[in-house]
This record gives sequence, structure tokens and C-alpha cells, in this order.
Amino acid sequence: MKWRGRKRSSNVQDRRGSGGGMFGRSAGVGGSGIRIPTGPGGGGLGIGAIVIILIVGAVLGINPLSLLDGSLGTGTGDRGSVSRPLPEAGEDDLADFVAVVVQDTEDLWTEVFIENGMTYVPATVVLFSGSDQSACGLADARTGPFYCPADQSVYIDLTFYDTLRQQFGAPGDFAQAYVIAHEVGHHVQNLTGVLPEYAQAIQSMSEEEANAYSVRIELQADCYAGVWANYIGEENLLEDGDVAEAINAAEQIGDDAIQERTQGVVIPKTFTHGTSAQRSEWFDRGYQSGDAGACDTFSGPI
Repeated sequence: MKWRGRKRSSNVQDRRGSGGGMFGRSAGVGGSGIRIPTGPGGGGLGIGAIVIILIVGAVLGINPLSLLDGSLGTGTGDRGSVSRPLPEAGEDDLADFVAVVVQDTEDLWTEVFIENGMTYVPATVVLFSGSDQSACGLADARTGPFYCPADQSVYIDLTFYDTLRQQFGAPGDFAQAYVIAHEVGHHVQNLTGVLPEYAQAIQSMSEEEANAYSVRIELQADCYAGVWANYIGEENLLEDGDVAEAINAAEQIGDDAIQERTQGVVIPKTFTHGTSAQRSEWFDRGYQSGDAGACDTFSGPI
């Protein structure tokens, strides 16, 4: 991907080394973040997490849906973390890369929202190291990147990219870009009402039904990442092998691939993100069409 020397987003916060973890429940384990899976169960938001949120909401006197639909707040301040400006351009390649990719997602979704008579409000992307506090709970390097609807922020410990390359066999800068575009896709879902609707619907669902709904949520985010890849191609910013890197990454983090790798057994009813084939297929659908309207994962089979 051609990214060096290009415009960086102003919506990236650098909290690396800030020591802002404090205490709290991990957003990827018992919190409400929508995340890239890294562990045996495929990760993501299961019914057990919802039960915990309901309990916490009752104790604190907070509507638990506000932890899922973003109505609790839209800022990320006062959580014990210290945000710094990004290093100057050229001083930190990985930070530069993330900020450029985020800017490209903002350019794309601003256009798409305008075309549909809406206004795109960019997400904040938080770079942290070790742990950090989000409105959805404790962001931890072990949970992988995730989107928190309650503060409309994407959290990512950049060491995840080492994991993506070394443990998942998904190297390349465009594989890294795919991860960002996928999480921003969740932000798009939050703005368009998909995530709030999900939060309401799963209250009356069984665990298996909620997992199946989660798969459709995740595949739409994959498709949105593909739409972004198409946009990058139209801007003549793709390099040879870029799309293949993203598709490989989608395949490597499919629920079936992760369960086979970590457990040696695949349990489809526990899937929360989709199979390798589904993830790569929906990314490719977004890429080939370049149309967010082609990303309807809720009508018909997936």
C-alpha cells in the first residue's frame, strides 16, 4: 500500500506507555467491545458478556444498553490515560501508517454518508501499550483490537501486528490495514444503528442465536473493509499483493481456523465472527463491488 508521506488523520490518540490501564474488566473478555478474535472461542461478544453488562448496569444504576449503543458518552477522557500527539511524521513508521489508513477510512465514509444524506462522525483510534481504560472496560493487548461503541473509539495495541504476522501467518501492511478498516466498519454500524439494534435484539436470544447474529455483524464489517480496499484501489494506492494479504488475514482469523489451531476441534455453534471462507468471501464482495449497499449480511444466507 502506498502510504508514506500522505495525510494523517487527526483522530488518532497516542497513549502508548501512558500507564493508563488502572483496573477493570477486559473489554474483550467481559466487556462490550467488538473485537478481532485471538483466542479459542473465536472471541467477540457472547451472551455471557451481556449478562455481566446487565448486572453491572443494575449495580451502577446505568441503563446497560448505554454500554452497547454508545449513548453513555462519546469521549475517552478521564479514564486514567494520558494522550499525547502522535510523533512527527517520519519519526514512527507504524504510527504514521495507522494514521494514514484511518484518514483514508474517513475520506471514504465521509463520501458514502454524504451520498446517503447523512453526516459521518469519525471514530477516535487509540494506540496503547499493555492496557488502557475504555468506556467498554479494560483494553488489554491480549484481547486484540476492538471497537467500543460507548466512546466511539477503536483501541489497538500495535504489538497485535506481531501476533498477526508470527502466530496467524498474516504478514503485510495491507493485512494490518484490513484490521483497522474492519474495526472502523463497526463504527459505521454504530452510526447507522446496526449495533444499537443488535444490543436490543440479543436480550431475548439464546446464546447460540446471539452468536449467529454476531457473525452477521462481523461479516458486514469485513465487507465494509473490502469497500475501503476498493476505494484505495480507485485512488491508485494499492500495490501488488495487497488484496491477497487482506484476504489471507481474513482467512487466518476465521472462527474455524482459530478453533482448529488452538483447540483441535471446531464447534460451529460457538462461532461469533464467521468461518475463514465467509470472512474472505464478504471482504471480497465489498472489494469487488465497492458498494456498501452490497454488504447486507442480514437478509438471507451468509
